Amino acid sequence: MTDGTTNAGSAAGTRAQASSPSLRLAGLRKAYADVQAVDGLDLEVARGECFGLLGPNGAGKTTTIEICEGLTEPDSGTVELLGLNWRTGAHELRQRIGVQLQETQFPEKLTVEETLRMFRSFYRRGIPVEESIRTAQLEEKRNGRVGQLSGGQKQRLAMACALVGDPELLFLDEPTTGLDPQARRHLWDLVDGLKQAGRTIILTTHYMEEAERLCDRVAIMDHGRVIALGTPQQLIATVGGEDIVEFAVGSGEPGGHQTGHAVVDVAELTAIASVQSHRVDAGLHQLSVSELHTAVPRIFAALRSQGLHLSEFRTHSATLEDVFVRLTGRNLRDE
Repeated sequence: MTDGTTNAGSAAGTRAQASSPSLRLAGLRKAYADVQAVDGLDLEVARGECFGLLGPNGAGKTTTIEICEGLTEPDSGTVELLGLNWRTGAHELRQRIGVQLQETQFPEKLTVEETLRMFRSFYRRGIPVEESIRTAQLEEKRNGRVGQLSGGQKQRLAMACALVGDPELLFLDEPTTGLDPQARRHLWDLVDGLKQAGRTIILTTHYMEEAERLCDRVAIMDHGRVIALGTPQQLIATVGGEDIVEFAVGSGEPGGHQTGHAVVDVAELTAIASVQSHRVDAGLHQLSVSELHTAVPRIFAALRSQGLHLSEFRTHSATLEDVFVRLTGRNLRDE
């Protein structure tokens, strides 16, 4: 009877742990001198989820990630990873999480295989080195020295080192920064494979396309707090339109001499039925519209009636970048 009760309790505990979030932050705070880097942050990441954390420089994103990784001690609040915390479960957590830093310094004289064998020795269980090399698509560089690898190959090696312990929770801190488009897409394919394998991934990035492509949910941070949270599609829907119309105008005739500053009657544009909102960024007007095919002719007509001509005009589908600009007033990659 006692054994049955014990087994049932153990099974219930295992199920509860499996259903609990991979990451839970509650009331998290961290200040540096008079700067409140993280200001009462609450966040949960479900198991098996690829979660994106976005924010401009100074938003508190890096501090939050470093706290989660056990590199920085918070001033207050709760930090739970896989049902554990860093104060009482640090050793266990180091065996169960993987971390890829934005830039990793490897011993340049070691080969790729030697580097992975060294990292594999840190874990009591993990992925065979041979499999790690295949996962990172570094078979041809197995015996090559790390110092001779390209930037993309070093990033793939860093990813392999983060994975060699077979982590349940993986932190990827801007893994594709500085890579060329081909190398970036190689890493995207690798992350896609990790998602399919059911790993929980927390990703920070400066590339909105990357977040839209890889993340199940996204949180946008600013001034130490989450200001938007949802799936990429949900956040894009908050822009208010399916497409963005961008244009710049000048006074006078096209090709003629421009004098003065062209003034746009914004009220006339926002009165157009399918125009949802308007903003100006560095002289470029941006309209969120719900019906592009009907909005564009009416925008042209309105500008003509105001005696203005277009010096620039383009359209694109609404993206996370548009959400970010609307919420923070700046582009993600702005310094």
